[in-house]
Amino acid sequence: MIITKTPFRMSFFGGGTDMESFFKENRGAVISTTFDKYCYVNVRHLPRFFDYSTELSYSKTERVTDIEAIQHPAIRNAMKMLDMHELRLTYEADLPARSGLGTSSSFAVGMLNAFYALKGKYADKKKLADEAIYLERILCDEAGGWQDQIAASFGGFNRINFNADGYEVLPIIISPERKKRLNNNLMMFFTGFTRFSSDVQKANNVSAKEKEAQLKEMLALVDEAEEVLTNKKRDLDDFGRLLDHTWKLKKQTGGSISTNSIDEFYQKGIEAGALGGKLLGAGGGGFLVFYVQPEYQEKVMAAVHNLLYIPFKFEDGGTRVIHYSPEEWIQRD
Repeated sequence: MIITKTPFRMSFFGGGTDMESFFKENRGAVISTTFDKYCYVNVRHLPRFFDYSTELSYSKTERVTDIEAIQHPAIRNAMKMLDMHELRLTYEADLPARSGLGTSSSFAVGMLNAFYALKGKYADKKKLADEAIYLERILCDEAGGWQDQIAASFGGFNRINFNADGYEVLPIIISPERKKRLNNNLMMFFTGFTRFSSDVQKANNVSAKEKEAQLKEMLALVDEAEEVLTNKKRDLDDFGRLLDHTWKLKKQTGGSISTNSIDEFYQKGIEAGALGGKLLGAGGGGFLVFYVQPEYQEKVMAAVHNLLYIPFKFEDGGTRVIHYSPEEWIQRD
């Protein structure tokens, strides 16, 4: 039996520039962090006592005798890609799916990590990220960028650069005190709405000319935000002000990014004292994050009291195997 633990990610700057259609021509970069909310994938070989050969448990339960009959596209394609058979797979998570935290990509990374471990093989973080990107973007033909799979696999607070040759992961070096202050100034709330990121991406698939200017400006903000984080002489509160700027730019890149309800909650947070914030993920629902100085946090909590507050801490581990019990299994002819 194998159990993997894979973090969710919070993306601050550069979202959208991690789309291959953009960064192949213009380069791209994002600043993101993983945090202490996780998904868990439990995998073992299914004993041969049942009239089905594979059992899957996620938001629904599937029992099949043929891999091709699996409804979940990521599981079906991953099992075919890595030649997996006769499995019992269980998925559970600390936060809901389709909520802007890269949950589907965290699942993909954690599942691939578990499959390799079940085979008795080691897969490094880059291999897991690369194969999760291939699984979701090519095999499953899902619209979206590359940052989620990379963040889930590597973990930590990073700048991820994208270009025609691929990507590089650069940890952002911040003093522990400054990093803790940043963490303490960020407040996350669940809006209650969930959606498929790929659906939002498709709905926002406006022409390149319409969104390229906004994406280039969002890309430029990555450099400025990194400067705020790493230069002790800069006011850390500028990070919050830049979040407000990038959120306003992002809303211009597609009509499905925000909703009237989300705009209303965001405005309430700003009026209560938040310096900035953004909706996490592709848009359309999920989690709002605000940058709020400590003296205004109670006011912000009161202003958006209808939303569920989710405390969190940054994490650095990325995906990992937390339980490994090898088992003998011989594939049938």
